Amino acid sequence: MKKIIFFSLIVFLFLQFYQPARNSDNGQVLPIHIAKVYNIPIKVQQTLQNSCYDCHSNNTHYPWYSYLQPSRFLMEYHIKTGKENLNFSEWGNYSRRRQETKLDRIAKQIESNEMPLASYTLIHQKAKLSEQQKQEIIAWINTIITDE
Repeated sequence: MKKIIFFSLIVFLFLQFYQPARNSDNGQVLPIHIAKVYNIPIKVQQTLQNSCYDCHSNNTHYPWYSYLQPSRFLMEYHIKTGKENLNFSEWGNYSRRRQETKLDRIAKQIESNEMPLASYTLIHQKAKLSEQQKQEIIAWINTIITDE
């Protein structure tokens, strides 16, 4: 049993040396960022930043536990998957049709409580969306979709 514990500890320690590149563009907001493409109300922008940008933008806020493996592996997987599905930092690269589809999906996933992920809000309590925040985002999305 001691050998197993010792071996597991050694593997855990060696895993700590693997630190993949971080998802950060140093706070830069490029002209293709959603906040540059659309006029977003301040409250909605703050909610998106607090609840969405960690996984769906090029600016992830990394908490202390992101320096420990295997939690870093899990975080990087979520970030990679999130950005593949939706990246607010790359919004201007999407076609108009794709932008509208993405906005529609955002509204539907917020309404059905699919986003933000429960696994994310479990650790990041401030990322949970209140009913008011949900309604503000959905109302903003509806104004964008109907204006286009």
